[in-house]
Amino acid sequence: MIFQEHIPVNTKSKKRFPSPLWRFGAGGVLLACGTMIGYRMFAAQTVLAPVIPAPPVQPQDQLNQVNEMDVFQPAGQAEQNTLPDIFIYGPLQLRPHFDYHFMYGNGVQSAPGDQQSTIVQEFSPGLMIDLGPHWVLDYTPTLRFYSDKNFKDGVDHNVTLTGGVNYDAWRFGLSHNTQITSAPTIETGAQTDQTTHSTSLTATRALTDNMSTDLSLNQNITLVSGFQDSYDWNTMDWLNYQFWPRLNAGIGVGGGYVLIEGNGDGNGQGAIQNFGVNNSNSDQTYEELQARVNWRATDKISLQINGGLEDRQFQTAGAGDSLDPIYGVGIQYLPFKYTQISLNANRTASSSDFYLAAQQVETTIVSLSLSQRLLQKFNLLLGASYTKDDYNSGAVAVNRSDDVLSFNATLSHPFYKRGTWSVYYQYQKDDSSQAGFGFESNQVGFEISYRY
Repeated sequence: MIFQEHIPVNTKSKKRFPSPLWRFGAGGVLLACGTMIGYRMFAAQTVLAPVIPAPPVQPQDQLNQVNEMDVFQPAGQAEQNTLPDIFIYGPLQLRPHFDYHFMYGNGVQSAPGDQQSTIVQEFSPGLMIDLGPHWVLDYTPTLRFYSDKNFKDGVDHNVTLTGGVNYDAWRFGLSHNTQITSAPTIETGAQTDQTTHSTSLTATRALTDNMSTDLSLNQNITLVSGFQDSYDWNTMDWLNYQFWPRLNAGIGVGGGYVLIEGNGDGNGQGAIQNFGVNNSNSDQTYEELQARVNWRATDKISLQINGGLEDRQFQTAGAGDSLDPIYGVGIQYLPFKYTQISLNANRTASSSDFYLAAQQVETTIVSLSLSQRLLQKFNLLLGASYTKDDYNSGAVAVNRSDDVLSFNATLSHPFYKRGTWSVYYQYQKDDSSQAGFGFESNQVGFEISYRY
């Protein structure tokens, strides 16, 4: 979990917003949103994950900003390359991109307790549109094909809109992401059709030379076929103080409401009733209190930390409250120019869409990664992580826990300035207390990407 703070600055407002303070306040918006909705956006742990993540969808004015808290400055991206004239139409710039992903893996679950060996091929032709310097829109479909007939081929969709505007002393931001996928997930132990809609509105303002505030309103909708759906509306608001240009802190309060609905096929709320819960109302409310610190200790080391408590109330009859500690830690270390080491840990609590008898899932993740350039052109990425998911209910002790160990190694190399090829190995093992959900998987493959 590395906190990014690429927030644009209006040149007309530079006198009102001291640059370090502005970036701190704007970065706080992203940290607040990440704390509140980051887990919701990636709640389903996909077994077949892309090897190299796509570049972030950011407007040009955001890409131009330097994040003083980030030791790992972003490498040159395709956005900096000159576009051919056929992709430029006045203020619009079209940036097509394409990815091909080939994977062979064993231990991939087609149903709980039913593991298969399969080849997976993914074709992802996408288009990013720069709508001027402040807004960007990206659409990427993914066509997925399996060699094993126990899986169904399909097409995923991903749409992202990101942008922001300045008004007087305020900076307003808007982001929306829609994902439609049918990939296998750890939570369900099978391919699962799901759709997520995540929307965030943010506002940031410097109050004095050392103080700023950032506010956010978020909506997160998760629709899971055969399981319960959730609609989460929340806010997180921060007051920040900058001690020095590379040291700042903040305190934030927030809360939200979660509407839980059955899927309409009899497997949603009824499944919870089978566990003895009077589920006349399974909605939830929650409140959060957090503090955070961002510290760039040296040019080579930075630390971002946040933590606090969440108090969640379940509306189900007979259910009690759940008071949970939540936190996030990110450390970046740059011992040499082309060596990057990062250590991250976080703990979140959220409503559960995937395990019917549970109303809440508590997730703890610890990860360590190493990135090293080799022979000027190659890049080696090594990563290891541990994830623990605890499913529980306010009225019934569900007692499902998943302990997931993961390791991956990727070797990549650029070609023709805009392209990248990579080969990788990934290992995953899930020790689940629920019979049929544990698995052990080895995956090898390669990926080719090209983007303007």
